[in-house]
Amino acid sequence: MIKDFAENYMEKLFYFCLKKTGDNQAAEDLTQDIAFNVINSLNRGNIPDNFPAWVWRIARNRYSSWADAKHRYKESVVDSYIEDCVIADENGDILGDMVYEEQLSLLRRELAFIKSDYRNIVVAYYFENKSIREISSSTSLSVSAVQQRLHRARIILKEGIDMAREFGKRSYNPENITFVKDGKNGDLGQPWSIVSRLLYKNIFLETYENPQTAEELSLELGIALPYMEDDLEFLVREQLLRKEGNKYQTDFEIISKEDQLAAYETHRKLQKPITDRLCELIDLYMNEDGRKVDISSMRYDDAKWALLGAAFDYIYSPIWQNNPYWVKKTLPKRPDNGAWILTGYESVDLYYPDYGGLHTARTDDLGNEIEFGQYRLKYNQEKLPQFLSFNEAKNLLLICQGDQKECNNFYVDKLIEYGYVKKINDTLKPNTVIFYKKVADKEPSEKIIELRDELVDLFKQTLSPYMDFLDRGLIFEQALNDGWLKYDDKSEITIGSYINI
Repeated sequence: MIKDFAENYMEKLFYFCLKKTGDNQAAEDLTQDIAFNVINSLNRGNIPDNFPAWVWRIARNRYSSWADAKHRYKESVVDSYIEDCVIADENGDILGDMVYEEQLSLLRRELAFIKSDYRNIVVAYYFENKSIREISSSTSLSVSAVQQRLHRARIILKEGIDMAREFGKRSYNPENITFVKDGKNGDLGQPWSIVSRLLYKNIFLETYENPQTAEELSLELGIALPYMEDDLEFLVREQLLRKEGNKYQTDFEIISKEDQLAAYETHRKLQKPITDRLCELIDLYMNEDGRKVDISSMRYDDAKWALLGAAFDYIYSPIWQNNPYWVKKTLPKRPDNGAWILTGYESVDLYYPDYGGLHTARTDDLGNEIEFGQYRLKYNQEKLPQFLSFNEAKNLLLICQGDQKECNNFYVDKLIEYGYVKKINDTLKPNTVIFYKKVADKEPSEKIIELRDELVDLFKQTLSPYMDFLDRGLIFEQALNDGWLKYDDKSEITIGSYINI
């Protein structure tokens, strides 16, 4: 949070303070005061839920205190108090040691937290190699005053760097947003060339369903009004904001963290009932019929991985593709020959297990396709090729069809190396699940129909306008936790693979 604050808020706070005080020195003092309160609060362990709102609340409170005290104190009181109370450092060159121990970038960042009077002395002494007397002469300060300010600056810098060591490792960006675009970019790369800027992300979040004037946004985000007005008009021209009267509003949909979390919780709630019925359906189907599936070359425990993934896809895919929340929209024309629709998603941490990605074989130059699939599981995803080539998949198909004589030995050797084929007494055996497309199923039993209908109803409950699809990995994880899926030292490296014939 401190890293985020230093990089993204200091300049904004200064412009906020400058607008409020109308004086550079007072703005620097007030900015330093706000920064001290923010960092001190974080140092005590206060972790705000909404970091930007929290920062600006502190800024406004400190400004109110400054305004109340303004008529009682002159600006010189602060410097006089420090000069009267701080004793010159007699314990060695603390900052000099830190210059060599810390990265210069960290030190320069911390310099932004202190008033220019102190910062200028630090820079002159440590970076410009000026003596105390030279600084005294150039600033019209006494030697004692220079020593006292230098000592005070060292204390502030050391505290700041110590806090940076403690908190700087954390990565926290509550105002982040990711985007999904449908359509064609503009000639200048819009909208991607625009929406990546952090300031614009903050503007989009601030004005989504919350129209604001340029003045309100300037104060809320701490940006000088002239700069803010230019940016807002630019975003209106690029059709990312719309202007109604003197107020600006985000001109695309943003899915909130809360909506995404609610949809995700529904998926987690339905994870087990869906998995239970899928596993029961597969076991029942394989016992009753199973003529469309050949698992003779694999253990049933190994074949289950591909069977579960295929059953999930077979039932869920048509439901997902007909999601009633998805309304096909005409892509509007955009500046510079673009035509796109943008959707924003507030960043949110959602847990997904490392299972379930599906890779398939490629087509050849004539458009011929081999229907091979491999569910990428954490057990084998680093050990198998990311894709089979078309020729590798074609030779696997020939082996599955019993056409060993038509195979190319180069590609067969590759398949044996990967584990998709085994050579037993000069006979090649496929080591994958085979689905036969042209074999007719017998009439399913009432129980199979009942389970299928229950799954259809459960899958429909997962549909949401806020989340694209139910992650297949959740189903693999549940089946593994329930003991229906197994992975042990006897498991084949090619679990999760299949080919359609």
